[in-house]
Amino acid sequence: MEQFLTVNTRATPTRTTDPKEAAMTIDWTRTPVGLESRVLERHGTSLHYWVGGAVDRPAIALLHGAAMDHRMFNAQVPVLLSDHRVLLWDARGHGRSHPLGIDRPTIDDYVDDFVAVLGDAGIGRAVLVGQSMGAYVSQHTVLRHPNRVVALVVIGSTPIASTLTRAEHAAMRFAVHAFALWPIGHLRRSMARATAVREDVRAYALDALSTIAQRDLARIFDAVATAVRREGSPDLRIDVPFLLTHGEHDGTGNIRKDGTRWASSDPQIDYVVIPEAGHNANQDNPEAFNRELQRFLRGV
Repeated sequence: MEQFLTVNTRATPTRTTDPKEAAMTIDWTRTPVGLESRVLERHGTSLHYWVGGAVDRPAIALLHGAAMDHRMFNAQVPVLLSDHRVLLWDARGHGRSHPLGIDRPTIDDYVDDFVAVLGDAGIGRAVLVGQSMGAYVSQHTVLRHPNRVVALVVIGSTPIASTLTRAEHAAMRFAVHAFALWPIGHLRRSMARATAVREDVRAYALDALSTIAQRDLARIFDAVATAVRREGSPDLRIDVPFLLTHGEHDGTGNIRKDGTRWASSDPQIDYVVIPEAGHNANQDNPEAFNRELQRFLRGV
C-alpha cells in the first residue's frame, strides 16, 4: 500500500525503554490538564475540541493523524501552554467526535470543520502543527485559507502539490477498499504496530483505533485519499515559516523519500528527521521533537 497515508503493516523497530525515556513517561489515556473542553455541533456530528492558555498569546493548533485523536499531542501541550493559546480537536469520526455525520467526507470537509472550530474558539490566525492526515488538513488550509496560517509544522506526511503516477493512484485506491475487507481486529493491531516504535504509543494507537467502527475507518481513509489529487495541487504556495519533520523509522508510504525531495524543493523549508521515531514521531521521541518545535517557534 503506497504513497501517502496508507498503512504499512511491516513492523517498525521497537524502541526499548532506557533511563531517558523513563523520564519522559507520558499518560496517553486522558486529556492534559489546563485545557477547556468545548463542543461544536456541525453537519451531523459533535466536534469536540479543547483550548487552553492565555487568549492574548499567539495561537497554535495541533491536528492529529487519521484514526488517532487529540491525546497524541499530550507530550507537546505542557511545553506550549505557557507561551501560546493552544487548540486541539478530535476530527470528525475520531475520538469523541461521533458519529461521522457525513456519508462520504473529503479532505475539504475536514478543512471546513477545522476553520469552523477556529472561528468558534475565537482564533483568527494560528501556527498549524499537523501529523499525517492533520498535515493534509493543514496544507489544504494553507491552500484555501492562507490568511489563517502563521506558520506550518508537518509531521510524517507528503506534499499535496505533487502529482501521482497512475500506479500510485491505483495503489492508493486499492488500499482504501482493502480497509472494508480486512478483519477489524487484525487491522487495528497492524495499524497500531506500524505507527510507532514505542510500545506505550502503540498501546495508545490501538486504544484510539478501538473507538472507530470498520465502516467509518474505511470512510476516513477514503477522505484522506482525496487530499492528494492525481494532478496535484500546483496552486499551493507555502509562504510562511515551515518546519518539515518525520521519524527516522517512519515506514509509511513514501514519507521518508518525499521528505528529502520536498525539503530540496525549497531552501526555506526547515527539515528535521526525528531520531528513534516512527510515524507518530512527536510521541515516539517527544524530547527531540519538542526541542525542534520550540526552536522553530522562537523564530516565528
